[in-house]
Amino acid sequence: MKILVTGGAGFIASHITDAYIAAGHDVFVLDDLSTGKKENINPKSHFFEYDINDCEVFDLFKKEKFDVVNHHAAQMDIRISVKDPKADTITNVIGGLNIYEAAKAAGVKKIIFASSGGAVYGEQDYFPAEEAHPTNPCSPYGINKLVNEKYLFYYKQVYGLNYVALRYANVYGPRQNYLGEAGVVSIFINKMKCGEQPVINGDGMNSRDYVFVADVVRANVLALGDNAAGIYNIGTGIENDVNFVFNELKKLTGSNAEEFHGEAKAGEQRRSVISYKKIETELGWKPIMRFDEGLKLTADYFMNLK
Repeated sequence: MKILVTGGAGFIASHITDAYIAAGHDVFVLDDLSTGKKENINPKSHFFEYDINDCEVFDLFKKEKFDVVNHHAAQMDIRISVKDPKADTITNVIGGLNIYEAAKAAGVKKIIFASSGGAVYGEQDYFPAEEAHPTNPCSPYGINKLVNEKYLFYYKQVYGLNYVALRYANVYGPRQNYLGEAGVVSIFINKMKCGEQPVINGDGMNSRDYVFVADVVRANVLALGDNAAGIYNIGTGIENDVNFVFNELKKLTGSNAEEFHGEAKAGEQRRSVISYKKIETELGWKPIMRFDEGLKLTADYFMNLK
């Protein structure tokens, strides 16, 4: 199968690229390297350094005739979306539409889209949220992820372009970017490794559903199948608060850092935890990695990174 992975130099999508190549697929990576890293790009892939809004995207689609597009390229920081909703929309909505229009014109069979199981639901009415939970996103990032889902539904209904939208919980693991404001696990580990003080936003009782990147990759492999269609949550159904994560990582890294609390950030939900029962029933996916084991693997990766 011929697959394009957008954002393939990034944290999650680079792992997906590796898995697709290992499964024998012909994989192309599109990334502008604004946050992705060249060292994450699988050398067996075909790499194109484009922005998803570039006009060259249409030429690439027309030439290569992809079977599937796995769309992960995005502005991924909720706080940046709050500061600059317009920029978030240009990347996450207009960029998405550029990909979908190119896919429609070139006869792509399926889009796999990286959505957000935390951000699209907003403050939850019940826990864990399943896919039918009301969608009331509290940030431009969440709004734009939901807009993409609606556009994908439109392209399916009007043009027959199949899609899978995977609503991720908080993904963590090796290669996670620790230089931005998103990705608390990698940020905390890097601060502890460097002897710097991690900052816990607010009281640290905000809770999230943390899912390991290898489990997310398995969902993306299953999403290639003909029986995979529509929206699926990708999470664990278990929530942990930031204070707990801090203290677990403190033990794993041997850090002497104390709990230091800063101001709470606008646009951040209080609790987020999602149900994976739908994808378990339909595709047989469920999370395998326990949180303590995943944290150790992630801490070991970053502590040994030079």
